[in-house]
Amino acid sequence: MSEISSVDNVLSGLNIDKKKEQAEPSQELGQSAFLELMITQMENQSPLDPQDNTQFIAQLAQFSSVESLDKLNKQFDSFSSNFVANQALQASSLVGRSVTVPATQTGLSSGGIVSLSSHVPASTGDLSLNIYNESGSLVEQLSLGAQPEGEVLLRWDGMSMELNGKLLDWRSSKENGQPPGTYSFELSATNDGQQTALETALSANVNSVTVAQDGSLALNLAGIGTVNLADVKQFNE
Repeated sequence: MSEISSVDNVLSGLNIDKKKEQAEPSQELGQSAFLELMITQMENQSPLDPQDNTQFIAQLAQFSSVESLDKLNKQFDSFSSNFVANQALQASSLVGRSVTVPATQTGLSSGGIVSLSSHVPASTGDLSLNIYNESGSLVEQLSLGAQPEGEVLLRWDGMSMELNGKLLDWRSSKENGQPPGTYSFELSATNDGQQTALETALSANVNSVTVAQDGSLALNLAGIGTVNLADVKQFNE
């Protein structure tokens, strides 16, 4: 077994590709090569018109600056790669968890709950919610009554509805509630007979995490699709 390993090592050493790699010199001008070039330049300068010492010092300073910037760039690239890898590792722990993002539709899983949050810019005489199924049909319509200015939080399980932690006296129009699927939500406030649509943020389960070419992270959410990690408003328990 050791003899075979020795033969493999010899053949590996004779590998043509490796010989090419060894034969191809580096095209980069290193510090020693630069110093040799500068010394050669000094030895071969005209004694009648010698180069000013300040010019050599300027060349050294310029080379030193370029070399320092190159090292800094390499260190930053390494730091950036490690940061993205660490961020991706942390984001992978979100798979299977629920997050809240700005959206108008999301998925309702079996036995799951959809959380909807919104900001009411001014007190309203009536806050209403319409829920549509995947085909666009209106399946639930609910009047939430007068609401003051501020944040509202709704929780819907397909059968019952909570508003700001209080269970509403309302049941689904279906005997067994709405089935699992993708639903769209429209929240609107009515003042002086004028209805205004409100922006909503919905909860969704994280199915997977994607790392883009630019290093940014995207979450693939059930019923919503791909959302940038920076757009997440809340990480739910």
